[in-house]
Amino acid sequence: MLREVKPKNKRTARALAKRAPQPNENPKTTLFLRSTTTSSLINSLVTGIYTLKRPLAQRFTKKNTIHPFEDPSSLEFFSQKNDTSLLCFSSHSKKRPHCITFVRCFDGRILDMIECSVQQNTARPLSQFGGPKCRVGTKPLLSFSGNQFEDPDPSNKFVVAKSIFLDFFKGEETKEVDVEGLQMMISFTGMEKEGEDTGKCDLILMRVWRIITKRSGQKVPRVELEEMGPRIDFRLGRTKEPDQSVLKVALKKAKTTEARPKKNIETDLIGDKVGRIHIGNQDLGEMQTRKMKGLKRSRGSPDPLESDSASNSGVDLASDAEMSRAEDGIVQDQAHFAKEDMHSRTKRPKKQ
Repeated sequence: MLREVKPKNKRTARALAKRAPQPNENPKTTLFLRSTTTSSLINSLVTGIYTLKRPLAQRFTKKNTIHPFEDPSSLEFFSQKNDTSLLCFSSHSKKRPHCITFVRCFDGRILDMIECSVQQNTARPLSQFGGPKCRVGTKPLLSFSGNQFEDPDPSNKFVVAKSIFLDFFKGEETKEVDVEGLQMMISFTGMEKEGEDTGKCDLILMRVWRIITKRSGQKVPRVELEEMGPRIDFRLGRTKEPDQSVLKVALKKAKTTEARPKKNIETDLIGDKVGRIHIGNQDLGEMQTRKMKGLKRSRGSPDPLESDSASNSGVDLASDAEMSRAEDGIVQDQAHFAKEDMHSRTKRPKKQ
């Protein structure tokens, strides 16, 4: 578990606030260290990796007595002292020759690390490749080939190596990248090989390519890849998996001032904003309507709502035949009254 440091004064509080998670973190810097004994092959390969990492890299040439898996306190001290969350430690011994250890830290403590042994017969440093090199600070494309990297088990060596290499080589985070700036690609190929003496071993082949665009007579240019170096074949060795409680804290994002998504408001595929409104039950009897004289109810006339309720409560309604007879009687009376009125108008007065 991570320890909680309580500030004793305002100066300590400001220092802890700077080290706290920020909405926009600074790019991760890598510190290159070496053990008391290293080989010339490892020194040349680490120099090539350091060149790819510049300017987000620091390199110490002094020899250090460090055993990462036995006592990682020295690595934690260097990480806190230089404010570097990534470490690359090179060593060479009879038991573990040509070894490079990639370390990732969080809050000044070791989060996870993996030990990789370099295959001496296939390794080639950056200086052995001719041709132009990429500029300093070029953001690379990362490619991982092999089903071993897609294993759902987080404790798999290939999964741990992929996570560390992504953090190690991704460089500075950017929202937009110019196509002309895509000049370098780093590919990692995972494979399992049967050795003659050592038996089954896990290998990751690292290749660095320079991307060249040429004219093709069309809108899309013709893309070619030229190996730039270094060329390294890693054999995976010891690994240290991250603690789940510490990993949960490391993946936690800081609170930002961005507006939270509003409820019942969505954006469709076209980009239009669509809202959803919930309306309660409407009472049509209390609805405000337009006041027309023809719809106005007289004082003595019954309320139509009350008559409807009475009819629904059990009052018998007249049959269709009775309603038709009543309508015929009303029509006859109206015709009789109209005939008498016409007769009275046409009748002349008698002469005296």
